[in-house]
Amino acid sequence: MRALIFDGTLRLDRAALDPQPSGDQALLNIRRAGVCNTDLELIKGYMNFSGILGHEFVGEVVAGPDDWRGQRVVGEINVANGVCDLCQRGVPSQCRDRTTVGIDRHPGAFADQLALTTRNLHRVPDNVSDDQAVFVEPLAAALQTLEAVHIAPRDRVIVLGAGKLGMLVAQVLKLTGADLAVVVRREKQADLLKRWGIAAVARAELPNARAQIVVDCTGQAGGFADALDLVEPRGTIILKSTYEGLPQVNLTRVAVDEIRVVGSRCGPFAAALRLLSAGLVDVTSLVEARYSLEEAVQAFGHAAQQGVLKVLIEP
Repeated sequence: MRALIFDGTLRLDRAALDPQPSGDQALLNIRRAGVCNTDLELIKGYMNFSGILGHEFVGEVVAGPDDWRGQRVVGEINVANGVCDLCQRGVPSQCRDRTTVGIDRHPGAFADQLALTTRNLHRVPDNVSDDQAVFVEPLAAALQTLEAVHIAPRDRVIVLGAGKLGMLVAQVLKLTGADLAVVVRREKQADLLKRWGIAAVARAELPNARAQIVVDCTGQAGGFADALDLVEPRGTIILKSTYEGLPQVNLTRVAVDEIRVVGSRCGPFAAALRLLSAGLVDVTSLVEARYSLEEAVQAFGHAAQQGVLKVLIEP
């Protein structure tokens, strides 16, 4: 099969080994996949990654248990063993023995096919398109901000980083009724946010130390520094960024101002599918470009450009 491989060089392998499902795995034909910031960080050195990239996808089950065959599905990326103490406590996303699709020791979805355990699969409702379904994984991650911290309608909330994830986080937070603003640097994102009824502002417009909650989706060390300036004493920073390097932060400020820093990662797929099915979140406006799998290397080059939103790869 064809697969987009990173092994120090990003390349399309047209003779990659076909996945061989075993145990409770199903075999999927990949219908569509999305490039996200984590993919771009992986090819810079994050996680010392080597293998088949891609973790945002929608596919069709072509082999496996009878009740899954022919189903259009999305898949959770954390493949847990189901038996460790964290799994038993209901936190399989932090399984002590997990692998992660397209990120850590598990083949990814920028390929013709993918084998994935059925407990990771979710059926896609008929009224959710393939384009929308590609966004289930990042939309679930956006929803996790609400699992991590209670956000009330009276809270002043700022989102830093109006990229692919930040735009989803903003739409999710809007549903809480909070006093929300998103820091933007580009007209395209500002126009979308205004269309959704969300305030788009420049960083210079915001006073320091006035927000109860700041969500950092920038993927840059400077984003955390801005979050420290914007959050009020005893406020909360929700960290959605992953970094290729080891950014420096002013932990003295965190201690002196008694700031709560909460890491937030993967989230609830079922809830993301419900939001999409109900039309409560606009994801199709975020699609900026489409490439075939044969053009996957070029797709990464496009996705890496400043200000680009979602780039899709269609095997």
